Amino acid sequence: MIIKNGLVYGEDFSFKKADIQITGESFGEIAPQLPADEKEQIIDAEGLYVIPGLVDIHFHGCAGYDFCDGTVEAFDAIMQYEMEHGVTSVSPATMTLSEGKLAQVFENAGKYENNRGSQIRGITMEGPFVSMAKKGAQNASYIHRPDMRFFEKMQKLSGGMIRQVAVAPEEDKDFAFIKEVKEQTCASVAHTTADYDTAAAAFAAGACHVTHLFNAMPPFSHRAPGVIGAAFDAKNVSVELICDGIHVHPSMVRAAFAMFGAERICMISDSMMATGMENGDYALGGQPVKVVGRLATLKDGTIAGSASNLLDCLRVAVKDMGIPLADAVRACTATPAQSLGFYGECGSISAGKSADLVLLDKELNLVQVICRGAAVHK
Repeated sequence: MIIKNGLVYGEDFSFKKADIQITGESFGEIAPQLPADEKEQIIDAEGLYVIPGLVDIHFHGCAGYDFCDGTVEAFDAIMQYEMEHGVTSVSPATMTLSEGKLAQVFENAGKYENNRGSQIRGITMEGPFVSMAKKGAQNASYIHRPDMRFFEKMQKLSGGMIRQVAVAPEEDKDFAFIKEVKEQTCASVAHTTADYDTAAAAFAAGACHVTHLFNAMPPFSHRAPGVIGAAFDAKNVSVELICDGIHVHPSMVRAAFAMFGAERICMISDSMMATGMENGDYALGGQPVKVVGRLATLKDGTIAGSASNLLDCLRVAVKDMGIPLADAVRACTATPAQSLGFYGECGSISAGKSADLVLLDKELNLVQVICRGAAVHK
């Protein structure tokens, strides 16, 4: 297969007209103009943006299913929906549930054979090591202090799939959990009341990521910069950002990109099971959620994930928030893949990587998805 004449988003994070060869499930040569054998499938991308398949490292579900359903049926439906909407690599997130339920989810996910749909490149463990005061939509009944035994049990059951684990550092005495877990996975500061000094110490101890920046943490202010200020100062730390138009004001999204740059921002959807579904009653982490439009809330009004996929978030960031397309694409592809350690497999249109790409028109409407070298048709 050859994709011809498109505006290709390259490894230098800019668009240039080029042709892309795909051999089997991998990218081959990328050049200004490639000769095409008459027997070869040609896709003419004239006038289209050609970007890498999107990478969502934090979402809970879609299409009426939750990752924590823990079934092959749920995994299949979620991966199919994500692929059809241009998200070709994922690290789905668990919630704060009982140890028994989480064990079942991690074990089933570790055994899951993903022969179609988006590729599961890892798992994001969002609970239960969070702050009660900043629990958000996490279930208070199962929150407890960071526990290496608990983590190692889940990591073993998953077959080593946990790529990041959320932790409220003020709950981690002497940062012992962060210091130990960093040898196995990315420790992400999350659902926390931590002040600047505590967060800075957590990053110095080995935490390298921040879960959904601005949400479920103290605000960024001139005398109390908190987690946000500490993350800015720790230049090796990447941050997640939900650009659904609900979680973070457009001005703060622009400020985050100015502070951190696209090279440190991982745009995420944080989507829940109602994504792609009609308004109505759903659930997240075993708690009832009401969804109206893009807004998902618990009974007390707490925002409970999003009802937007990552491609929708990219569009909102560019068209409604003024983020340059090149920066938004980087934050949806290369940066998240780099942050969780699988950039060697995906996240850019590069020879040898998984042949995952998305064709968009000038209004950012989805034209075509190619996943592992195969054209996807909804």
